[in-house]
Amino acid sequence: MAAEPLETFTQLPLTIDPTSKAVSSPLPHLSVPLTSLHTLQRALLSLPSQVPPPALPTNPKRSAQIQKMRDQGNASLRKSPTNPTEAIQLYTYGIEMALGRPGWEPSQLVREEASLLYANRAQAYMAGGMWAEGAADAECSVECKRAGNGKAWWRRGKCLVEMGRWSEAGEWVREGLEIEGEKEGELVALGKEIERHEEEVRSREGR
Repeated sequence: MAAEPLETFTQLPLTIDPTSKAVSSPLPHLSVPLTSLHTLQRALLSLPSQVPPPALPTNPKRSAQIQKMRDQGNASLRKSPTNPTEAIQLYTYGIEMALGRPGWEPSQLVREEASLLYANRAQAYMAGGMWAEGAADAECSVECKRAGNGKAWWRRGKCLVEMGRWSEAGEWVREGLEIEGEKEGELVALGKEIERHEEEVRSREGR
């Protein structure tokens, strides 16, 4: 295996004018990049204000609409737990609105909204026996918010168990317990169920 080339540090002779803040060097090959640097500096100094503008406020109408989709999805799932089609569609609308926020709005807000909606839609998929879809959505929820999201950790673990993917479920639940701790009763119970299954498998294989 070839050795990786060593990284070296070369100190360049640079000086800064205390008045103009211009950077200069006696090395000819630095004249072009230093000229570009000075051009950028002058352009920035010519701006009317050197203070970054305040963050743009979030759109309250979008926030209200996203919450409305979530609330309606929850109500629909409670009303028709065995037929979650409408709830899934409502959660999907909410997810699309959350992910469609303009780039200047806080990314943390998007992650919070998406985490809740993905977890809700995972529950709806589970109600319809769509375990693969539920597992995917629960994982998306955890990717958006890893800590303080015990229900999503449990939902993906449960979906994996229902699909017979016990080994993967065990790894997932153990990781969830490391993050969430023992406060999530359903996750703890699922972990114990998986451990019992693993013990039974080892016992059968040992015969």
